[in-house]
Amino acid sequence: MVYAIVRAGGRQEKVSVGDLVTLNRVAGEAGSTIELPALLLVDGEKVTSAAAELAKVTVTAEVLEDLRGPKIVIQKYKNKTGYKKRQGHRQELTKVKITGINA
Repeated sequence: MVYAIVRAGGRQEKVSVGDLVTLNRVAGEAGSTIELPALLLVDGEKVTSAAAELAKVTVTAEVLEDLRGPKIVIQKYKNKTGYKKRQGHRQELTKVKITGINA
């Protein structure tokens, strides 16, 4: 089984060909192709982690859609002072499909 560990959106993801991965927002329209930098490549028994060899590895992905994550509610409260603060957040996300890992 061939898989790679890639850096995507400040995190590391384990991907193989055909996987659907949700990443932090990446630039690109739906249907466009992006390349993700590989940090580790596992090809059966062979594990590649040297930077010189990983420079030749390309992991390509197709952008499927842009979406937003679930609403996160942030509440702060301090007792006996009248201080209350309420804030919300929704993370910008992109769903991609891994199309190829070329060594």
